[in-house]
Amino acid sequence: MSKVVREGTKNSKLAVLDYEELKYNEETNLSLLKVNLHTGRHHQIRVQFSSREHSIYGDQKYGGRGHGKQICLWAYELTIKHPISKENMTFKSIPEANSSWKIIEDVEL
Repeated sequence: MSKVVREGTKNSKLAVLDYEELKYNEETNLSLLKVNLHTGRHHQIRVQFSSREHSIYGDQKYGGRGHGKQICLWAYELTIKHPISKENMTFKSIPEANSSWKIIEDVEL
């Protein structure tokens, strides 16, 4: 299990991300966030949000809400460099707006 520690802790590694709230549902008290990772640490998104008491819905390991539900963490856009041609390749996938993902209705990604 990964965790957030104080800066300067022995063997710790810097973990940086930024995020933007795309939508908030007051009825369910859930937000849809766009997260941009600057580093790629083990369970980084899950750990950083949980450490601030804003765990990801359905996260059985680091969260408390949505017990028994699928974790609502989705890589909707991924860009990688092709290993041979060195061209950037971008892949996009958006979850269906049902069940736990109903919050994405009417949101432009």
